[in-house]
Amino acid sequence: MDQLGIKKLAAMLKVSKSTVSRAFFENSGIKEETKQRVLSLAAELSFTPSFYGSNLRRKNSNTIAVVVPEISNNFFSQAIKGIEEILSKHNYNVLIYVTDSDGLKEADFISTINSGKVDGIIMSASAEEYNHEYISNLKRSKIPVVFFDRVYDDIEAPKVITNDYDISFDATELLIKAGCTKIVFLVVNKAISIGNSRMCGYLDAMKKHQLIQDESCVIDCSNDFQKNYSIIGNCLDNLKPDGIFCSIERLAIATYHLCIDRNINIPNDLKVISFSSLEIAPLLNPALSTITQPALEMGLKAASLLIKCIREPGINNVVTNVLESKIIERESTRQRVIK
Repeated sequence: MDQLGIKKLAAMLKVSKSTVSRAFFENSGIKEETKQRVLSLAAELSFTPSFYGSNLRRKNSNTIAVVVPEISNNFFSQAIKGIEEILSKHNYNVLIYVTDSDGLKEADFISTINSGKVDGIIMSASAEEYNHEYISNLKRSKIPVVFFDRVYDDIEAPKVITNDYDISFDATELLIKAGCTKIVFLVVNKAISIGNSRMCGYLDAMKKHQLIQDESCVIDCSNDFQKNYSIIGNCLDNLKPDGIFCSIERLAIATYHLCIDRNINIPNDLKVISFSSLEIAPLLNPALSTITQPALEMGLKAASLLIKCIREPGINNVVTNVLESKIIERESTRQRVIK
């Protein structure tokens, strides 16, 4: 046991060494507030008790942790379905951790998971702005990790992504060919890999057609509907766009609500396209044009890569798999109807 590390944590938190030790166990009989204080400091110091790397991992747990920013998004629901399909065939149980796109929560989860109670991790990243040492610790603990969709470029691991840049470039050109000259790009986190790739695809397409020279039409949004409603409303008032490119589907939903409330006609007054796996996209009024990722296939691939990493621990399986998204044109991007 790493007595020195536990002793240091206990002294810093002014608790006993046994309290620190028990904080790393589920159902350990300590207050949740105390447990979170211990785990948060441990994550900050990139500390993992060494006995988790030995005693608890003498036997496989047959459990895989899946860490995702959210599950309300239909993309992640489909990806998890693919993950579970593969893992169930190999008799693995699945634990799902939802970070709510919170980097600190992600760090806490990973530090807790890094206790030897799982055989591997499949994850989609939450936030670029934090130090990712807590993920690097997984390698030292010999817990393989596979990323899908949202990845950390500074972490060497197998990754399953889509052609975000190319498909965003094409989606922007679709709006331009439909007659749009003032297109705004709505994004929640452009620091995350996918947010940045999609933004760059949009910007390069706009620059190619000499419609923009900077990022003035990139609009930072949030994960909150009411905030997005206000942000997009201000965008419509101040920039008066004729096209909106949404980097994620919740921004398209907020845009639709706003257009209904303001009597803005889609697509005559405003054309909209969005990354989305919404099954009801064709049923919206008007039907939403989407960039649809192969979510199920990404889940299947990520799980298959993890199984390979578990079975071949000495093999370098660091590889990036790029799958193809597709644009589905619907009514929201059709050319203006002249009556």
